[in-house]
Amino acid sequence: MGGAPLAWEVIGVIDTDGECVEWTFPAEPGAVRAARAAVRGRLRQWDLDSLADITALLVSELVTNSLRHATGPIGVRLVRPAELDGVLLVEVSDPLPDPPRERAAHPEDESGRGLQLVAHSSRRWGTRPGRNAGKTVWFELAVPG
Repeated sequence: MGGAPLAWEVIGVIDTDGECVEWTFPAEPGAVRAARAAVRGRLRQWDLDSLADITALLVSELVTNSLRHATGPIGVRLVRPAELDGVLLVEVSDPLPDPPRERAAHPEDESGRGLQLVAHSSRRWGTRPGRNAGKTVWFELAVPG
């Protein structure tokens, strides 16, 4: 493949025929920046630049939550929109089985707004148990068009 080395650490990448991509990041502070960069890069490849800012922001919030509350690897998955539904599916997984709780942040609070931001910015969102363990928080964004 060649090229410059990545400026961030990724444990693993799975790319399924360009329709779906999954990354696994270590539970370290650099994971937020790495996830943002990976998401932006893939959305550029898919010609979905119009969703890059909001998707990167929401992924940052969810990965930050995972770093604060869970240990172990953090998964990020993007599913490219099908032409018929026009929806980008984004998932963030971690090994902690407890679902996140939306809370009311006070104006002076420095945290507590991530899930509110996801809820207000996405078409739909939710949580489900992980494939093998843990949980997955997902959201959908409508593709402008």
